[in-house]
Amino acid sequence: MIKLADPDITAREIAAVARVLRSGTLSLGPELAAFEGAFAKYVGRKHALAVCSGTAGLHLAVRALGLGPGDEVVTSPYSFIASVNCIRFEGARPVLADIDPGTFNLDPARAARKITRRTKALLPVDIFGLPADFDAFQALCDRHRLAMIEDSCEALGAEYRGRRCGSFGDASVFGFYANKQITTGEGGMVVCDDDALHRLMAAMRNQGRSSMGGWLAHRILGYNYRMSDLSAALGRVQLSRLPRLLARRQRLAGAYRKLFASQLPEFGTLGDRPGMARSWFVFAVLVPPSLKGARRDGLIKGLQESGIQCAHYFPALHLQPALRDLGHRRGDFPVAEDIADRSLAIPFHHGLTRPDQERIVRTIRRLV
Repeated sequence: MIKLADPDITAREIAAVARVLRSGTLSLGPELAAFEGAFAKYVGRKHALAVCSGTAGLHLAVRALGLGPGDEVVTSPYSFIASVNCIRFEGARPVLADIDPGTFNLDPARAARKITRRTKALLPVDIFGLPADFDAFQALCDRHRLAMIEDSCEALGAEYRGRRCGSFGDASVFGFYANKQITTGEGGMVVCDDDALHRLMAAMRNQGRSSMGGWLAHRILGYNYRMSDLSAALGRVQLSRLPRLLARRQRLAGAYRKLFASQLPEFGTLGDRPGMARSWFVFAVLVPPSLKGARRDGLIKGLQESGIQCAHYFPALHLQPALRDLGHRRGDFPVAEDIADRSLAIPFHHGLTRPDQERIVRTIRRLV
C-alpha cells in the first residue's frame, strides 16, 4: 500500500519528545514558549499562540474579533469544513462566494458582490498551499472596514509577493495535522501583531485565565485549546527542518507534473501563480470533464483496490449534509462544484519514491 500521507519523523523529533517526558513538565512549559517564539519569527508576526488544532485556532480568532449573531463572514465553498464551522460556532453566518477556476481560492470579485451592511469579516483560505489574493482582499477590508482572518492551515512556507502566508490580516491560522508540511500530531498556531488580541486569545485558550491571575482565577469564558509541550517539542524540531521538507515536496510535485504531462496530459495539475509561491500540502489533480463525479469516484475505488491510497479533496462545502441549513443547493457555486467533482488527491509525502510515483501514474492510466 502506498499511503496518501505519511509524516516525516526522525530521531531528532523522538529525542525532543523524550526530553520533555523526562523533564516532567508536559504542559505550559519552556518548549511551548520556544516553539511559539520560533514560529512567530519564521512567519514574520509579533505573536504566535500554539493551540490543539487549526480548527481551535480559527475559532479563537473569530471569537476574539467579536464576530457573533447577526454578523456575516464571506468565505469559500471549496475548503475543509473548519473554515466555515469556526464562523458558525459563534452564531455568525458564513456567506459563500465562488472560487477562481485557476487558483481554487476565493474569488475577490465574487466576494465583493457578497458584502452587505452585515458583513464584518473576510476569511480567505490558502487552498492547497497557494496564497489567496491578499492585495485584493485587503483593499476590500479597507474599503468596507472589515476584519480579515487568513486560513493558512495548508500553506506554511507559501509566499505572496515576497511575504510569507500567515503575515496577512488581523489574525492568521495554521494547522499541524499529520498530513501537513510540519506536524505536531494534532495542533495549530494563531499568529497576529495586535497585543490586546493576542492576550485575549491566550486567555481563551487557557480556560479564560489571564496572565495576571492564579490557576483558578477565570476572568472570561474560555476553552481548553492548549498545546502540550510534547507536541511543541515535536513541532519545534519539525520547524527547524522546514526548508528541507518544503524542498522535498517541491521536487515530488515537479516529478508528478512531468509524469502527468507525458502520460496523462488531459489531467490538470497545480502549480504556482505570478507573484505567488505555493507550499505543497497535497498533490491534487483534476480529472478531465468526461471522468467527473461518479466516474472519478470509480477511479478512486480502482486505485485503492490497487494498493494506492487516494481521496476526494475537497467536496463542495455547501453540499455537505452538516451545512444544509445554510440553504444552498447544487448550481449555486458552479466553479467550486466542478472542481469538487473532478479533484483527486494522490499519495504525497516525503517517503514517496520515483518508482512509487511512476506506479501511481501508470495505474491511473491503466484504469482510465
